[in-house]
Amino acid sequence: KSSPEFYVLNIPAPFTGILACLDGYMNIAMEQTEEYVNGQLKNKYGDAFIRGNNVLYISTSKRTLADGA
Repeated sequence: KSSPEFYVLNIPAPFTGILACLDGYMNIAMEQTEEYVNGQLKNKYGDAFIRGNNVLYISTSKRTLADGA
């Protein structure tokens, strides 16, 4: 079963969602994807694909770079 995950990309927009699939290149397929800007919900995408070269880190908690992640 998929579990909630939190993602931050190398652009200043974190995404949250449910991890559907992950490959060896860190390409990520997500469900129920939401984009946050300045802590505010900006968009809901549903299913989304994020290329691995855009992933800065993956976490199960809502940490930010300011938190020392």
